[in-house]
Amino acid sequence: MKRICVVIGSRANYSSIKSALRAVDQHPELELQLVIGASALLDRYGSVVDLIEADGFRADARVHMLIEGETPVTMAMSTGVGMIELPQIFSRLDPHVVLTIGDRFETMATTLAAAYMNIPVAHTMGGEVTGTIDESIRHAVTKFAHIHFPASRDAAERIEKLGERPETIFQVGCPRIDLVAEVLERDEADVNSHLFDTGVGDRLDLSGPFVVMSQHPVTTEYGEGERQITETLHAVRQIGHPTIVLWPNPDAGSDDIARGLRKWREQGKAENMHFFKNLPVDVYIRLMRRAACLVGNSSSGIREAGFIGTPVVNIGSRQAGREHGDNVVHVDHDRAAIADAMAQQQRNGRWESQSTYGDGRAGMRIADTLAGLGAVEVQKRITY
Repeated sequence: MKRICVVIGSRANYSSIKSALRAVDQHPELELQLVIGASALLDRYGSVVDLIEADGFRADARVHMLIEGETPVTMAMSTGVGMIELPQIFSRLDPHVVLTIGDRFETMATTLAAAYMNIPVAHTMGGEVTGTIDESIRHAVTKFAHIHFPASRDAAERIEKLGERPETIFQVGCPRIDLVAEVLERDEADVNSHLFDTGVGDRLDLSGPFVVMSQHPVTTEYGEGERQITETLHAVRQIGHPTIVLWPNPDAGSDDIARGLRKWREQGKAENMHFFKNLPVDVYIRLMRRAACLVGNSSSGIREAGFIGTPVVNIGSRQAGREHGDNVVHVDHDRAAIADAMAQQQRNGRWESQSTYGDGRAGMRIADTLAGLGAVEVQKRITY
């Protein structure tokens, strides 16, 4: 049995790899090893570990590596803590391959620890172009990784241009699209009436048009988060639809956005809004499917929403340059521009589904590829 170790550090990590976890776990030639850490363990970010375990997965190890503060300093320190803790876990679990996800700081810690220990690294979602420091992390991980699972043709071509050998690049699609395809196939358009028993805020009427808002800090614009989220809140309030607001991720600047959300509520401006730390993946997909608009800077507006056909208003630089479908309108952090774009998107209505990031079978392809791999050469050599 080939042991495949996956490190989950956030809610985004989990949704981005869940279908592959399931496929690896069910594959007769593979053994899944699961390490859960960083914000995925913390209640303030929704205790993602509870969702993971409710889905039937078991953690082989837990690693506390998130230093509070959400500043550039603590983000760098958290990466360092991961570098200290993860090698001990990898030494105990002795995986044949470490599978890492995307572009977060815990991805960097996972990659460096495994690479220094001569453990082959498989990387999903490499080769993509975006804003913030995620861009640098993603390409750096590509240069350490031995096996590449890009989500799109453009990303696969870019990985090869970075000097990676074509035989190590497998364009599989995005595992997040797998989850969307499953929900759409079940045709479950309704959202459970008990949704608003969790979180805080008004109980919303979702029978008419409503908005989903998901906005995260941009680490290279540290200190601007409170102003940026306030502009978005003013725009959403101007539109006047019931709004589901998701808490930001733990990147540097998260406290600034959280402060803006708390002030908004304390000032009594949060009528017709409900705030969540976290939502189960299937619930979030069903909400996107029915929402009049998704507003903010989450990659879900680029990936899942494009497959679903959800109208999206993407704000600022966080997703700058990333491939996307016709469903996305880009604006700056300006309340009037955001409100105008939201109104335009509502007039446009639903968009046609686009498969930029896959067809819903990425997880199965990842598991089959890992099972079929022979010996992986850990010495990287650039190609030209």
